[in-house]
Amino acid sequence: MNQATGNLRKVLRCEGLAILILSALAFTYSETSWILFALLFLAPDLSLIGYLLGSKAGAMSYNATHSIIGPTICIGVSILTDHHTQMAIGLIWSAHIGFDRSLGYGLKYTKGFKHTHLGKIGK
Repeated sequence: MNQATGNLRKVLRCEGLAILILSALAFTYSETSWILFALLFLAPDLSLIGYLLGSKAGAMSYNATHSIIGPTICIGVSILTDHHTQMAIGLIWSAHIGFDRSLGYGLKYTKGFKHTHLGKIGK
């Protein structure tokens, strides 16, 4: 199982922090209520319910909502369609992912919740 260690892990966590900060800054220009931000910020973590079905289902559901692909598509489509609420949702979603990554919560391996591409949680 490949995972980031040492300085590489620190760089990846700093990237997560940068994503969080940039997403939050961009959100300020969306003219959307910060109440929506607060309400939806932890929504991607509902995917943790997948772990009730086992580590494979949990990893799949977690990774589906914690890959940067989803919010990138959401933001991209919102630019093409000029849909401001969709832009705000994409920014909230990417901010959440950045927050998680900055804390060391990476994409999950099926071995268990603590095994991520950023290394084992708690190490």
